[in-house]
Amino acid sequence: LSSKGVHSKRCVWVPSPVIIGAGPSGLAAAACLRRNGVPSVLLERSSGIASLWREKTYDRLKLHLPKQFCELPYMGFPAEFPDYPTRSQFVGYLESYAERFEIRPIFNQRVIAAEYDANLELWKVRTPETEYLSRWMVVATGENAEEFTPKIEGLEKFSGSVVHSSAYRNGENYRGRKVLVVGCGNSGMEVCLDLCNHGAVPSLVVRDRLHVLPREMLGFSTFGLSMWLMRWLPVRLVDRLVLTLSWLSIGDTSRLGLDRPQIGPLELKTRFGKTPVLDVGTMDKIRAGQIEVRPGIRRIVGEEWVEFEDGREEYFDDVVLATGYRSNVPSWLNEGGEEGGDAMFSTKDGLPNNPFPNGWKGDRGLYAVGFTRRGLLGASTDARKIADDIRRLW
Repeated sequence: LSSKGVHSKRCVWVPSPVIIGAGPSGLAAAACLRRNGVPSVLLERSSGIASLWREKTYDRLKLHLPKQFCELPYMGFPAEFPDYPTRSQFVGYLESYAERFEIRPIFNQRVIAAEYDANLELWKVRTPETEYLSRWMVVATGENAEEFTPKIEGLEKFSGSVVHSSAYRNGENYRGRKVLVVGCGNSGMEVCLDLCNHGAVPSLVVRDRLHVLPREMLGFSTFGLSMWLMRWLPVRLVDRLVLTLSWLSIGDTSRLGLDRPQIGPLELKTRFGKTPVLDVGTMDKIRAGQIEVRPGIRRIVGEEWVEFEDGREEYFDDVVLATGYRSNVPSWLNEGGEEGGDAMFSTKDGLPNNPFPNGWKGDRGLYAVGFTRRGLLGASTDARKIADDIRRLW
């Protein structure tokens, strides 16, 4: 997504909502609208639906939450799917979802600019070839539209390979090599585990405090158990119970270099959108010394050495940046409002200024889905709200 001043070659009037992005959030919005009798035009920059899942995920990826918490509106997963579907199974589910609700995105439509025309009282959505005009625009590009790469002094001089986790598939090509994984979220933890399983020698950079929880507790998913407990107990009490069960399962993580925040995992997620890591085997490898934990990086020294914040220097063959993604909305959306005032989206992080559950609706027919920091559950909730709201005006 680039310049906001590009002139399109043709203009198309769309009497229904225009949805930008054919990932799970965009598909959910389109399906909910159709269920309410409202058609839509769905624009997608890539050549297929769910491009992030298809093209930018590692081979071993599975849904981190049980399938019942990842369903899109009005259609569950097949009964024969495992509790934690694989990447290919999830993509297949999305394809079936689009087919069931007769969702036909227009592919290879990269939105380069969108703005509200006060004279026409319409949204203008521009791609390199076309300008779409509509009364309603639904932004479904999500929180993970583009890779985030941190600035690391001297990284450009590093002689080994440096890839973002979006380009990492498996550890086969790293066998026998020392690999530094930067970032300790779910992706960083799983990349380390995969590298270890392929015979590499990984180290994990852990700069901040984080909560690591077992994926399952007492025979139930940690997420499901937490949600059930929160129906009856305050969040801080649930946090205490979850952390106690976690300690019994995976021990004291601080002894392994993984210090926990002062705020509990559920309260941290609720207040700041920070997701805890759900362990699928990485902690056992760390405990066995097969994965080393390192502090933050100070700089790259020469072509092969890394200096950490504790002063230690260490040789590495390769670097994998598991540093996450971010919204790209500020690069193409011009709302014409003031930051913190009329503007729906922040120009700083590209997320709605109003936190969940109030970030789905803006002014003048502008909507957002997939920006809740609450995964597919949050996207489904907002998709239903958007469809209900537009139906009243249709």
